[in-house]
Amino acid sequence: MTSQSASQSPVTVRVFRQRFSSTPRGARLARHLTLNQLHSWGIPYGTDVSDAVGAIVAELAANAVTHGRVPGRDFELRLALLAGSVRVEVADTRSGPPRPPAPGAVRPPRPLDEHGRGFVLVDALADRWEVLDREPLGKTVRAEVDVPGWLALSSRDPAPGDRCCADH
Repeated sequence: MTSQSASQSPVTVRVFRQRFSSTPRGARLARHLTLNQLHSWGIPYGTDVSDAVGAIVAELAANAVTHGRVPGRDFELRLALLAGSVRVEVADTRSGPPRPPAPGAVRPPRPLDEHGRGFVLVDALADRWEVLDREPLGKTVRAEVDVPGWLALSSRDPAPGDRCCADH
């Protein structure tokens, strides 16, 4: 993902942020709420964008629960409807190894491997993604999926609980 200067920052049209317990139940709830939130933003269930974002959230939340879990600490999901895309950010509080691979460094697993398919899916489904350090601890995986016809979504009235703001 390329960084943009402050004058070219994308405008965030809608934002959803929630913390979840670092458990399989928390990961399932994150995916479920993601699909509901997208639907309320005008991205219907079963569309290519909804399916891609749902799968990305499922993989990143599962990774946060499995590999990024710190006892007593939650993981955070942030969704943003930007000008032209949906941004997904999943943050956990685990620092140090193992660190997720960088874009371009994802290698497909061997046929009998039991793990290693999550970032292959993220790499295939996201139009852009990256791994960022999180202050004071942890990491954030950010992925974006482009939304065709996003302008029609931005003109809709916000659903209750949505925040409209500029992305910082």
